[in-house]
Amino acid sequence: MDLPPTQFSEDQAEAYDAISDVLRASGVTLDEGWEPRKDGRQSVVRAVLGKAGSGKTLLLAHLARSLRNAGVEIVSGDYESRRARERRTLAILAPTNKAASVLRNRGVPATTIHRILYTPVYDPEYERVAEWLAEGEGEGERPEVEGMTDAALDRAREFFQSNGSVPGALAAAGLRGSDFIVGWERREDPLDIGLVDESSMLDKSQLDDLGEIFPTLILFGDPAQLAPVGESGNMVFDKLPAPQVMTLTRVHRQEGDSPILDLAHALADPGLDFDAFDGMVREAAARDGRVVIGERVESDLMARSPVLVWTNATRIRLIRAFRTAFEAPEDDLLPGEPLICDGIELPLKHRKRRIDLETRGLVKGAQAVYLGPGRRPGFSRLHLLGAEEPRLAVASIVKIEHPGEQEPFIPFAAGMGAVFLHGAAVTIHKAQGSQWDTVQVFAPDIRNAARSGREEAGQLLWKRLAYVAITRAAERLIWCVRSSLALPSGPLTADDLGEVAAPKLTLESPEFGE
Repeated sequence: MDLPPTQFSEDQAEAYDAISDVLRASGVTLDEGWEPRKDGRQSVVRAVLGKAGSGKTLLLAHLARSLRNAGVEIVSGDYESRRARERRTLAILAPTNKAASVLRNRGVPATTIHRILYTPVYDPEYERVAEWLAEGEGEGERPEVEGMTDAALDRAREFFQSNGSVPGALAAAGLRGSDFIVGWERREDPLDIGLVDESSMLDKSQLDDLGEIFPTLILFGDPAQLAPVGESGNMVFDKLPAPQVMTLTRVHRQEGDSPILDLAHALADPGLDFDAFDGMVREAAARDGRVVIGERVESDLMARSPVLVWTNATRIRLIRAFRTAFEAPEDDLLPGEPLICDGIELPLKHRKRRIDLETRGLVKGAQAVYLGPGRRPGFSRLHLLGAEEPRLAVASIVKIEHPGEQEPFIPFAAGMGAVFLHGAAVTIHKAQGSQWDTVQVFAPDIRNAARSGREEAGQLLWKRLAYVAITRAAERLIWCVRSSLALPSGPLTADDLGEVAAPKLTLESPEFGE
């Protein structure tokens, strides 16, 4: 997490100082050190809000670096050493793997909320190896574990020293996740400081869960995004008292300015209607290659960067067109087809198995790529996008929805397990927290939302939809203006995902894994 020297704007500096005061009151002085944690402290929640490009991630990254320099232990959720329990701790959190991966790609060691709420239970034999790595990076006395050679321990140590991941190190030694992780349990011991990115995606129950674990909680969020479904248009930070909220207002544009951010911030103009905004997009496309007017939806891009739409009806039509273009069979999936997790269907008695799936990143909204069938009927081999350990095999129920049909077609299914919808097109609500280099936005849907006149939390819905959709684009925005699909340039494959070792996170239970 070696970041370049930071030059704050005035509002960032004020937020940094305010958070420093909160941390100092808890016994942590940035860049200097910490005092032992005091029991019985009341929970402290602060929020840092700002629109896209306002510098929230820069501030979060700098805070994380300063806390690490002060000797605070960063907890990843992969493995927690005994030493971490004796020190002040920090966890950097995001609601989904995809959102966490955006931070990790910027050098911030983020993990998902589920990986902190639930901790892995290690087999006692392999826990000795984990402690050997975590306590001294493999430089102390070597543990003796039956079946593990010195060469395997060397591979584990080399991996840990370069990557800092205990599960990754054990996998490098030739073990599968099910060899050394025997289960998951709800965290009982509290942590210390939590920095939560994309907090606009949180619901009240998640915030309550985090409040039980973290005495000091700093939320980073964008008030212009869409509120979680079922939260009546409200976000968890909306009810915080004004003194607990810091707002970043200055726009930190990308080098050479960003036409995408310019368009996003233009939506704040109350007098702007859809036609005027559409004209702004076309003007931006005429002068800057980072904005493109798409006369057709690009089917090639849909395989890894879904088209963002408003309604489920549009989503289903585009998915149907995508599968037709790639000549996908009606009764099977092609390797390389994108999927979206729509939940986990397991009875209450299998709660531990549900936790196992969720902590490994298979939560509702998780994006995956189908690699092929598993060794047993109803099982799928998947690549979880954004996950640190992306490959797994899992019992799955895949639903392919067709236009005008009430019930989806299910090409194959296990009796119970993870439920998936096709992911070539995704509603803008489900796209929150994700980011892609290139994003296609289906403009006719945004126009229909504008014609509906609907509002959410006092703002026109079409503006919220447009804002969230276009800010998912990191480098290039394609504003698709017609309901037509370009033919693919070649067959669909999973070759672009690279070579990854065989699935390490296979679930071993006869009901749910191979």
